[in-house]
Amino acid sequence: MLTRVKSAVANFMGGIMAGSSGSEHSGGGCGGSDLPLRFPYGRPEFLGLSQDEVECSADHIARPILILKETRRLPWATGYAEVINAGKSTHNEDQASCEVLTVKKKAGAIASTPNRNSTKRRSSLPNGEGLQLKENARAFFTEKKIPHECLVIGALESAFKEMDLQIERERSTYNISGGCTALIVICLLGKLYVANAGDSRAIIVRNGEIIPMSSEFTPETERQRLQYLAFMQPHLLGNEFTHLEFPRRVQRKELGKKMLYRDFNMTGWAYKTIEDDDLKFPLIYGEGKKARVMATIGVTRGLGDHDLKVHDSNIYIKPFLSSAPEVRIYDLSKYEHGADDVLILATDGLWDVLSNEEVAEAITQFLPNCDPDDPHRYTLAAQDLVMRARGVLKDRGWRISNDRLGSGDDISVYVIPLIHGNKLS
Repeated sequence: MLTRVKSAVANFMGGIMAGSSGSEHSGGGCGGSDLPLRFPYGRPEFLGLSQDEVECSADHIARPILILKETRRLPWATGYAEVINAGKSTHNEDQASCEVLTVKKKAGAIASTPNRNSTKRRSSLPNGEGLQLKENARAFFTEKKIPHECLVIGALESAFKEMDLQIERERSTYNISGGCTALIVICLLGKLYVANAGDSRAIIVRNGEIIPMSSEFTPETERQRLQYLAFMQPHLLGNEFTHLEFPRRVQRKELGKKMLYRDFNMTGWAYKTIEDDDLKFPLIYGEGKKARVMATIGVTRGLGDHDLKVHDSNIYIKPFLSSAPEVRIYDLSKYEHGADDVLILATDGLWDVLSNEEVAEAITQFLPNCDPDDPHRYTLAAQDLVMRARGVLKDRGWRISNDRLGSGDDISVYVIPLIHGNKLS
């Protein structure tokens, strides 16, 4: 236990725990090195980089900002930019993708409507017999009417779950270790669906107003869910952790004394008498970006991490990590959008150092100064945001405005104009 505490402290101070690749959301897996990699390292396909360009982009000292080439376009004139981390891990873990898909009705599918004049219905039974039902019994068998928005949300939720299961299945065939968060946006039938599992973030900037389109899932924001799971299944804690939260680590000399605590059913704080079980390491330890589940991982939703364990133990973290996304909807048809109204998707490397307000201010200052007919204006806006978050290299490291510490993490940013969404919807 002492070893784990030391490792946790080292991690809080910027160290990397044994078995980790250094990613905020990764851990050493059991996928053997003799197995082939599921995907070789690369950058987003739509950037069209050669292998030499990929190698040049992976310079952790220079950290060049990558943008779309002049000969390449993304749908809706979408802008994109990215930069690698400042040496915290071997590669840039962020991976962006952009696809245009067409949803078609399955061949032979027929939309049927019930015959309201019929007085009988036939329902098949397990043994193949028929059952005659009178019209007044139909209420018990009618299908629930589901709005199409709920079908899209359900499809996204199912896709996240299936992706997580696919990663689990493929561990026996490929070298897969660690995990990832995921942030997805889909434009369908005039609506934007933003699905998030992790600590990336999406916001809409419309006429200078900020509309949050996601929320981060961290040990702090999901404290009650994690505590409730640990309370219901205490074996998951391996008899080494307590699900209760205290304002600080409890010491043995405090046995029998009163201390503030929170349980899964509490949003406030109360006092309890400290007992032996309270001396165990807390399920959630640390605050803000340094908060960890079992002193191991700083996000609570995402994909993968099936083999992640508490350092130097056989306690698995995966039961506490959910692949379920939060899905938010934005109806494009309800608003008149201008050329400077955008949806911004970005990984935590941006949001760690820039607030929603700072990002919105940067966008509202930058876009009006661009030629409205320039097809690269949104790419330039994405590049500007990455530059603001990365900063410039000085003697004391990467610095941004007001001599603040710049982001040392990977940064990936999409800037998507909403006006094109209106035209396509």
